[in-house]
Amino acid sequence: MKQRSKMKAYVLTLLFSMASLVSFAQATGNLKGKILDQSTKQPVVGATVQIDQTQLGATTDTSGVFTINNILAGTYAVTISYIGFQTKNISEVVITSGKTYYSELEILEAVANLNEATVRAFKGENNLLTPVSTFSYSREEIFRNPGAQGDIMRALGSLPGVVSSGAQFSAIAARGQGTQDNVYMVDDIPMFNLSHLEAEGFNSGFNDPNGGRFSIFAPRIIYNVQFQNGGFDAVYGRKSSSYLGLGIKEGNKATWSFAGQFDLLGATLIADGPISKKTSLFASGRYQNFGLLQRLLDQQNPVSIGFGDYLIKTTTELNAKNKLSFIAMYNPERPRRSIDDIDANYNINDDNSGGTILFNHRGSKALVGLNLRTLIDSKSYIKNVLYFRTSGVDNNFGNFTPSLDEEGMVLDPRDGRYEDDLRRIKNNQGEIGYRSIYTKRFNKLTLTAGMDAAVVNLDYERRLKRIDTVYTFRNTDLRPSPGQYYQILNPSQYNSSFDNSAFNGSSYLAVSWKIANGFTLNPSIRYDYTGFTEQHTVSPRMSGSILLGDKQSINFASGIYFQDAAFSDLAGQSAANKLKNERTFQNILGYKYQFSGDLKLVVEGWYKQFDDVVVQPNRIQSYLNNNGTGYAYGADLSLTKRLSQSWYGTVSYSYMESKRDDHNGIGEYDYTFNIPHNFSLLGSYKPNNKWIFSGKFRYSTGRPADVYTLHANVLGNPNMLRYSQEITELNGRRLPDYVSLDVRVDYNVPLKKGIFSAFVDLANLNNQFNVNSEVFIPNTGGVYRVGLGMFPTFGVRVER
Repeated sequence: MKQRSKMKAYVLTLLFSMASLVSFAQATGNLKGKILDQSTKQPVVGATVQIDQTQLGATTDTSGVFTINNILAGTYAVTISYIGFQTKNISEVVITSGKTYYSELEILEAVANLNEATVRAFKGENNLLTPVSTFSYSREEIFRNPGAQGDIMRALGSLPGVVSSGAQFSAIAARGQGTQDNVYMVDDIPMFNLSHLEAEGFNSGFNDPNGGRFSIFAPRIIYNVQFQNGGFDAVYGRKSSSYLGLGIKEGNKATWSFAGQFDLLGATLIADGPISKKTSLFASGRYQNFGLLQRLLDQQNPVSIGFGDYLIKTTTELNAKNKLSFIAMYNPERPRRSIDDIDANYNINDDNSGGTILFNHRGSKALVGLNLRTLIDSKSYIKNVLYFRTSGVDNNFGNFTPSLDEEGMVLDPRDGRYEDDLRRIKNNQGEIGYRSIYTKRFNKLTLTAGMDAAVVNLDYERRLKRIDTVYTFRNTDLRPSPGQYYQILNPSQYNSSFDNSAFNGSSYLAVSWKIANGFTLNPSIRYDYTGFTEQHTVSPRMSGSILLGDKQSINFASGIYFQDAAFSDLAGQSAANKLKNERTFQNILGYKYQFSGDLKLVVEGWYKQFDDVVVQPNRIQSYLNNNGTGYAYGADLSLTKRLSQSWYGTVSYSYMESKRDDHNGIGEYDYTFNIPHNFSLLGSYKPNNKWIFSGKFRYSTGRPADVYTLHANVLGNPNMLRYSQEITELNGRRLPDYVSLDVRVDYNVPLKKGIFSAFVDLANLNNQFNVNSEVFIPNTGGVYRVGLGMFPTFGVRVER
């Protein structure tokens, strides 16, 4: 701990010393952009763009373009107004010396009784098509989020109704469901997942319900975020919990800029600018490796973790009616731990991994996509999306049973039994798909119709080299004899192989209808065909909004959502065992009060019913069925102050209960993400253009955990002493409550041409190794609470 404090002090001193040497230069830059109608994508002619607290402004031309020149370098708020549209305020527009800031912005049609409202909102908010559970982040809000370290998935963890899995995970679970149940879209392209180390079997050879550890998006890559915590319309499907839409930043069409961020984990480089009169480029590359930081912290037996994220996006204005975007992403990862990484003379009870698993993991994700937006007429447009995506995993797991002294100290890592390749899991998924989405606005009605088609290939293999012994089991699991307190894992029951392709097809229709002044109804319906399950499903949905005055509204949503069975679950079944898609029935009722343009209160109650849930009757067999059912209910409250002037913040509280029943004799039990109480308080303050101070406090009820009985010497051999864990009640108790405090400080200085930034981002200040899970170690007879806290991040960022 002493060494860690010294390291923090050293890095802080170094960063701020560097910052103090940077000279301040007063110069000017420019602001240019294009204003579009969000519902039709048509340019808005005659809109007024004003830089707040200055005399500078401009009006959009016949192409919706505006230009404001000779602006003093600094950070500004910009207001966009036009008759018949909601006035929009954008904060944190950074004008850099000698550069032109370019942005394409969308504004919403005015809502009845809210014509004078100025909204500091982003994509999806204050939109009658998305009346419930819609939240958004700007690029700057993501970057400032303390403890998130620029990770969009960690930033979402402070939203109401969202449960993160502690500081070491970069994944979200929404309103009583799991991390694998969310719809993820990037520039209108569906994604398998958005995190590193999320693949099956990274920890133990089976799916980790907590999700991934690190986002595949480097800081400042995401330009806009739209998150719907349930109740989304029929345009999106095949997952049932929430919708997360991410927009990748487009390249600057006016001038080039280059940015670099360097910290103790690695580096990120970004290039952004025009490559022709019609085409702009945005490219980024990031590589992260925990080796340096673990050495600085003198961490014993570190796990080797390295990953990269590489992205390129081009945007081309083909002509006045056609805009083409191309995106390519590649995200490799390589965590591993071998016998050579294990040292003698350490206490296995303090090892976060349990000290029992050796692994060698290779994984990668890749995406290539084309998105063509075509304006058909003044009231309609169509988007055509063609994409190819892959996700590959090749995991080899070993077994490590070291020789220990009486206190659990490792005597000699190689003096014991270990194998590097006891189990292997290969899971390669590929999909080529096409989406076509048509939108037309009538007088009081907006219609969206579309279709999706995809061919999915799944190449899956699960292999066990020999018969293995399993020392953790449920008391309802099958065993050869009642007195045998362990299980035998046989390759004939475990091994499976699957290599096949299937067609998935969808069609959908959504309507937003202004029935009366202040009353909007959004009916929609979706049809899906899932090739691997050979199942046809129909999902009707409905949402709406009733305005109660110039500041408040009642919002509601209800509908059916089907979720495709997981590919890895499908691959492990025999040909005769066809799994079905899971079904969720949702109901949401909410109240919204807009105190001012940047301050909003939202209160929502919700209920979900789960049917045909995939369950595993016996943990040592790959056989699954759809016998599970369940329900969840709760309420969320949030008070959000959007980023404007010098500060922003959120206060949120959620109450939630989530129950499941596998119908296997155990009865009803708490679901993994049944966390009744969640509270989050986040704030950021910018006293001037140099300093930004941010903090975040989070509290949540402890996670559910199994009730178990420990059995000693289960093999009946004192020379081969083994303990086992018999689970007598599934999730029948709770781990200690989760409490964390995150702090971030940013220091920014304008350069003659560019910006220099130094930052410190500290997560889990109150408890660097936060307790939020447990590990059973069969050769010691102990169950140990462990959890890896987020490392502190110190770094600098330079943009020119």
